[in-house]
Amino acid sequence: MVLRVLRPDAAAVELLPADGPPQALERVHASGLFAVLLPARSARFAYTLSATLHDGRRIAWRDPYAFPPALGDLDLYLFGEGRHERIYDKLGAHLVELDGVAGVSFAVWAPNARGVSVVGDFNGWDGRLHPMRVLGHSGIWELFLPDVQEGAHYKFEIRGADGRLVLKADPYANRSELPPRTASLVTRSTYTFHDQEWIARRARSAPQHAPLSIYELHVGSWRRKGAHGEGILGYRELAPLLAEYLNEMGFTHVQLMPVMEHPFGGSWGYQVGSYYAPTARYGAPDDLRCFIDVLHQHNIGVLLDWVPAHFPKDDFSLGRFDGTALYEHLSPLQGEHPDWGTYIFNYSRSEVVNFLIASALYWLDAFHFDGLRLDAVASMLYLDYSRKAGEWMPNRHGGRENLEAIAFLKALNEVTHARHPGVLMVAEESTAWPGVSRPTYLGGLGFGFKWNMGWMHDTLLYFSKDPIHRRYHHNDLTFSLVYAWSENFILPFSHDEVVHGKGSLLDKMPGDRWQKFANLRALYGYMWAHPG
Repeated sequence: MVLRVLRPDAAAVELLPADGPPQALERVHASGLFAVLLPARSARFAYTLSATLHDGRRIAWRDPYAFPPALGDLDLYLFGEGRHERIYDKLGAHLVELDGVAGVSFAVWAPNARGVSVVGDFNGWDGRLHPMRVLGHSGIWELFLPDVQEGAHYKFEIRGADGRLVLKADPYANRSELPPRTASLVTRSTYTFHDQEWIARRARSAPQHAPLSIYELHVGSWRRKGAHGEGILGYRELAPLLAEYLNEMGFTHVQLMPVMEHPFGGSWGYQVGSYYAPTARYGAPDDLRCFIDVLHQHNIGVLLDWVPAHFPKDDFSLGRFDGTALYEHLSPLQGEHPDWGTYIFNYSRSEVVNFLIASALYWLDAFHFDGLRLDAVASMLYLDYSRKAGEWMPNRHGGRENLEAIAFLKALNEVTHARHPGVLMVAEESTAWPGVSRPTYLGGLGFGFKWNMGWMHDTLLYFSKDPIHRRYHHNDLTFSLVYAWSENFILPFSHDEVVHGKGSLLDKMPGDRWQKFANLRALYGYMWAHPG
């Protein structure tokens, strides 16, 4: 047996077997590679390593490469098939114990990388110290680092297929630094939920046959603290205040605008940088768990605005992850969104589909969210969405439907409804795509509900007109009844109608202040009386 150790910062390295005397390793390469021949050894044995560094310090450590991988053959097979529903328990960073030794298992998917190292505050961010091992042909790189503690900051240093050396945040990280910092954090949950009665009642429910009144909320701006509103309320501070307000106003659910970590606050969370980590702007992951738990105990459901349609181009994130178009399509005709300047997921790649479906399940499993509202579904369904002639690529049948995205949405809805009975799966779909809220076995996409964007547009157009002119526009008020039962509709007045200078709903109403309030009351009354 030959034992090799790469330690560029060491002047000398020594092997300390548990069952024998120390043995010095010989430097065999100027890069800091040491080796020793062990003719009497043919099987794994317990040992530690000791080194004298160039600055004179002595350190000792357990050899990370002496431990077996934390992922088994079944994990690799299921991930390759796109069917590993709990891949978030394997990829990323997890506090585990291997061979009786506590540490952190790191794993990342980067199939085209020339090399991957895990770097962090535990190794001076030096990519030479902990190169990772690739597991067969899976494209997964892994390494167990003994003695790394919870709270450690880390990234992956990747030598991409393009030759560039980049630092990437962990796509499966469960916690991230507070932006603008971008490192991932090793974490584990210690929170105990107290909402078992709520979850059991939800599993027995039939959402399509129950009252549903949803309050959309941006966590960072709903209520502030400080004399001038300069302070942000955290998840735990917000929970009791919000629960009281929602109960007083008669809402059944709150829908959080995206709370997945995102680099640009001005995106309101819709340009997600980390699909498994709640944003650190409002607290730790367990603080979000507490927030949801408190609302459940006050009989308020919590929905998450989830964004599987696109992701930002920030260098530290998913884009060109291993030096190739890994999570996104290679061709800009399919891989880049012309409106938002973001990348579009490659739904034809099984590992990417697995990444997204497991993300959805993670928020339902680990945080007890009661459903997901999928943003920008229309942009996923059509290959020519917001594109001119010559700017898009047809599918294999020559059509404009994104067949892979359709298959992804169907699979997502099937698995979420099977794993979590009673959850709400809601589509923001702005076209007339048929069967959005029809079950997949009847040819639909499998969502439980669809936002009625046409109703929102027509209704606001009608109510914004002076009453003297409305007699000529009654069709705007009545047209929605023509198709009201074609889907399981939710009637939305969302953030999209009040942003970018559009003004509040009150400001959209005609007349003086008294008339504006009267019109707004009539609008809400019409909304509550309309089917949906």
